[in-house]
Amino acid sequence: MSDFAITVESVSKNFRLYHERNRYLKAAILRGRRARYEEFWALDDVSFTVDHGATVGIIGSNGSGKSTMLKCLTGIYRPDKGKVSINGNVAALLELGAGFHPELSGRENIYLNAAILGMSKKDADRQFDSIVEFAGLERFIDTAVKNYSSGMTVRLGFSIAAHVEPEILLIDEVLSVGDQQFQRKSSEKIEEFRREGRTIVVVSHSLGALQQLCKEIVWLEKGKLKMRGPAAEVIAAYTGDSYSQHAAKDADLRERWGTEEARINTIELRDATGQIATRIDTNSAMQIRTNITAQTTLRAPVIKVYISKLDGLVVWSSTSHRADGKVGNMQESVTATIDIPQLPLLEGTYFLSVACTDATGTTEYDHCQNWVRFDVHQDDVFEEGLVAVPSTWHIDRQPK
Repeated sequence: MSDFAITVESVSKNFRLYHERNRYLKAAILRGRRARYEEFWALDDVSFTVDHGATVGIIGSNGSGKSTMLKCLTGIYRPDKGKVSINGNVAALLELGAGFHPELSGRENIYLNAAILGMSKKDADRQFDSIVEFAGLERFIDTAVKNYSSGMTVRLGFSIAAHVEPEILLIDEVLSVGDQQFQRKSSEKIEEFRREGRTIVVVSHSLGALQQLCKEIVWLEKGKLKMRGPAAEVIAAYTGDSYSQHAAKDADLRERWGTEEARINTIELRDATGQIATRIDTNSAMQIRTNITAQTTLRAPVIKVYISKLDGLVVWSSTSHRADGKVGNMQESVTATIDIPQLPLLEGTYFLSVACTDATGTTEYDHCQNWVRFDVHQDDVFEEGLVAVPSTWHIDRQPK
């Protein structure tokens, strides 16, 4: 067996960007030349290796060459320069359901796609029930795929590819397909592959998910390899280098709704020195401060704050029910301050949201979703996961 599952050696991939095209042979003859174009190098002299059993992420801004690299790994694209070496059978979760025949039923498409992915008829028979159950399509498996919703189609595509039992799994932006329940099942399946020692290469814009999944990250920028290393280090460098781009995206991610009977004026995140911060260290002190103005007299309103990951998972929330002094009836402005002596979150990017509701929590006067984005930095490289759990190790050597 080779030392590496995947070897990428000085790979470059070129595409032609046409500024005009000859629609007819006559036009080409009259023009006397081919349509004008310029060369675009989607990948430019990229090299890296992936160990057997490793989980490696690929990040980068749109157009950086991430999906092109995966298609070179699958053999969909042939590099114009360089070489890709793959040691092991490959399954790719790229454009899920792209190979389905709309007139065939889900049952027939399972066998068709399984054959395309290299699964024998015998193996497809053995895995059939599991594929259908995983996709949650028992009632619709004999219905033509053209009548499936887009969510049903990608669920079936994911399920087929995941049951090929590959040695190497290539994943392109499919960590968020389907509903929440199916996303959980998909994540569990990928985690199962990791435990079994399969090699996984995943492309995603979900930095939080990649940090949890991957030991190493490859950062591509404008077709070139910009950085490769431990996930936390590369993601920290990536978010720092493209902070202005992320800030623009954050404005798009913000959402606001409510009855407008109250207005959240400010939401601030402060560090241990009291300064407004966008980066906090694991286990350091932090403070959340928000100012809210009532537009009318509110009876016993509740202020709620919560912290969520980039993928929307809420990791912590708290309400003003825990305050020393109750909000009472709000007629003008109040400022709520939440002191957190030690932030137990591990490295990653998070959002802070605030809501003001009635006493029951069912009517929201104002809700500011994903209003403040902040990064958490950890120094302890031997801890992984979501939270920092206080622990002490003792190792006793037993005499022979």
